[in-house]
Amino acid sequence: MSRSPRDRGATALEAAAVATDHLEDLVLGSVRDVHTSVAGRVHGLVDRVAGGTTLPHRVHDGVAVLAYGAVRTGLRAAGRGLREADRLGLGPTLDASPRGRFLVSAINGLIGDRLRDEGSGLAIEIGIRDNGADVTVDPAGVAAGFPDATDALVVFVHGLCETEETWDRGGGQPSYGARLAAEEGWSPVYVRVNTGLPVAESGVALSALLARLVEHWPTEVRRIAFVGHSMGGLITRAACAVHTPAEHDWKPLVTDIVTLGTPHLGSPVERAIERGMRLSRRVPELSPYARVFERRSAGVLDLHDGLPDDAAQVPQAHYHLVAATLSRSPRHPVAETLGDYLVPFRSAIAKPRGGRELFPRADVLHVPGAHHFDLLNHEAVHTALLGWLRHRSRKSAVGEQGPPTHGNGGVAV
Repeated sequence: MSRSPRDRGATALEAAAVATDHLEDLVLGSVRDVHTSVAGRVHGLVDRVAGGTTLPHRVHDGVAVLAYGAVRTGLRAAGRGLREADRLGLGPTLDASPRGRFLVSAINGLIGDRLRDEGSGLAIEIGIRDNGADVTVDPAGVAAGFPDATDALVVFVHGLCETEETWDRGGGQPSYGARLAAEEGWSPVYVRVNTGLPVAESGVALSALLARLVEHWPTEVRRIAFVGHSMGGLITRAACAVHTPAEHDWKPLVTDIVTLGTPHLGSPVERAIERGMRLSRRVPELSPYARVFERRSAGVLDLHDGLPDDAAQVPQAHYHLVAATLSRSPRHPVAETLGDYLVPFRSAIAKPRGGRELFPRADVLHVPGAHHFDLLNHEAVHTALLGWLRHRSRKSAVGEQGPPTHGNGGVAV
């Protein structure tokens, strides 16, 4: 298989250097500031009683400056040493194993925008993936990467901190892509994204990538479907909103968009972080910890409200929204609040209480008694996908609206 020409890829030494940077910037800084705040309160009381700055106060401050300065110097030296060793090619690459690739994706989800801006070797560039490596998107690379290419592409876009390999979750059960290829003749295409970047920016990158892929596809592409998990559904929507010159526009080929646990209306997790930050700023001893959350990536910030309601929709495409809930009923209070642990039911089906549905004609599948990551490989979703993406000509797929599908263990609502 042809691969894209990355240098060494992400390495363990670069990851260690980044961790060292954050130990200095966040952990050490937070500990120092909390220490200073608490000590300041104590010494302030003593100083007021004594009528001036006491000797213990001056000694404490001097020792603290020396101690924290020494630790900071040591961490910076360690970071420089790790990067020099990495430059010399001494460290193993993280891309060599699924765990290493997951670590890189997780780091990118948390601080991927900073990694990109700093030119870090850990920063992920969007790409088509196969067996843990990029497929070169040119005629030879695509032909080698997809020897059994058909005229129907199903594009899988993962969620925050995930990799393209998360779709294999299922304990031996075939993945969605494998089953769609075997039973319906689809060509699965797996995308890897830096989920720490703004969703709109990832959408632009995905749109450009798909334009190149369609251009170099071994056969004429007649149909494209998307399956996006969590943030992947937002990135898919953002890609569909990108204006593309007519000669490179792939959107007329899109017939189906499936979102799995996507926070169309936002995620309460990001909102809880924001509330916690506001609280911490009111308490001097807690305010240093706010800096940890202030450094969260632009991608995480975009989960607060989801995409704007007026984000472009593909007019001819069928939308299929899948939502899991820990409860059996979507009307249970747990479904309204926790949902699948990360995304409430109404956010996943894009239907605000008392507001306008974002996708009023969409199929909706509720998967009861399941959590957010169960949606990556679930029998109810398998069954629904096979119904929604059944092999049809492009003309019939665009011109017909199929009925909602009742999956095994899922309920169409």
